[in-house]
Amino acid sequence: MTLYIEMVSDLVCPWCWVGLRRLKGAIEMVPELEIEILFRPFELDPTVPAGGFDYKEYMKQRFGSDQGRDRANQMRELLIQYGEEEGIPFHFDRITRRPNSFNAHRVVRWAQGQGLGMAAKEALFEAVFSKGQDIGDHETLVTLAAKIGLDANLVSDLLSGEADVETTRQEQNLFRQMGISGVPTFIAHRQIAVQGAESSEKLARFLKTAAEHVPAPQPAAGGA
Repeated sequence: MTLYIEMVSDLVCPWCWVGLRRLKGAIEMVPELEIEILFRPFELDPTVPAGGFDYKEYMKQRFGSDQGRDRANQMRELLIQYGEEEGIPFHFDRITRRPNSFNAHRVVRWAQGQGLGMAAKEALFEAVFSKGQDIGDHETLVTLAAKIGLDANLVSDLLSGEADVETTRQEQNLFRQMGISGVPTFIAHRQIAVQGAESSEKLARFLKTAAEHVPAPQPAAGGA
């Protein structure tokens, strides 16, 4: 029986990239389990405009005090260390924009429908944190989508319209209503959850526990 793990995350969250790599490591530790990851959208700051913000100004507003800047620098150093352990090349110095991530979540949704969800997440995380690209930019998203195997023209058309806009908003609202306020959050069959970029070992224990409590299939309604 397949264990479905919903990963609620934001594409502008560096801890979410670490969490994804650690989840992949955890899955390798439990080869006896059949696991499928379902990526779910979550905007840490939905007030960011469509065109994004200047990154330095955004961070200055968020961590304006000396104490705040020190905390941010410590967190960045810790992320770089954890990134090295997980094979993630963080290059925060290359980031110039704090993008709006909503449309990037739409691209992940479409990629997931084609079995390319993981490829999309990795490509978008890399674009932000390794290359300093603006994933709020339409053309950037189209280029990244094409690189992972999606139809560039189709993605461009979809992004220009309202495809899955309301669905993506509803999904985000659902998880907020469930009480999720921080990401990454990993949820097993909407019953068991772990929040934060925990170690692969802890996530592997979470997967084992979740597998022991997978709800039994319900009988089909009606009958002969």
